Amino acid sequence: MKGSFFSLCLFSTVFSQFVLPSSGLKRLHLGNCVLSLNFQEIRNEFLEIKEYVQAEDGNLDNRILKSSEALQDIKPTERCCFFRHLLRFYLDRVFKNYQTSNHHILRKVSSIANSFLRIMKELRFCHDHMTCHCGEEAKEKYSQILNHFEELNSQKAVIKALGELDILLRWMERTK
Repeated sequence: MKGSFFSLCLFSTVFSQFVLPSSGLKRLHLGNCVLSLNFQEIRNEFLEIKEYVQAEDGNLDNRILKSSEALQDIKPTERCCFFRHLLRFYLDRVFKNYQTSNHHILRKVSSIANSFLRIMKELRFCHDHMTCHCGEEAKEKYSQILNHFEELNSQKAVIKALGELDILLRWMERTK
């Protein structure tokens, strides 16, 4: 069993060193959990909807993802858990509840949601192998985000959270 796990780790390392850079995939280091994701695809999808969603928001002063409070300074050992909470938040509360009559925007939001679902599958692997530790800091910071979200009218909160995806994407990009 240990030999097969070692072989899997060795294969993953070699794969990530040679194949990932050429395919546009990036590695996201979340403590002991390392994920491969097509970050550029997610970023491009978001850039196509950003102006539209932020115009719907109208109030850019009020933030749900206060980058200095919630996303920064998370211990590397708790990043996996925190990120898993954020993905669930976006999948369950934001993407599912976003409403617009613009079909192009809906397709782009759906594409981002599908990317988040793929990342969740990888995170499940980390969680199943006990490399995704959930401590008090991750829970507390996620609770702050949830409180900011729930303070707003439901559809306004959804639009605001969707418009703030760039904050989450920057955090993902900087998490190494």
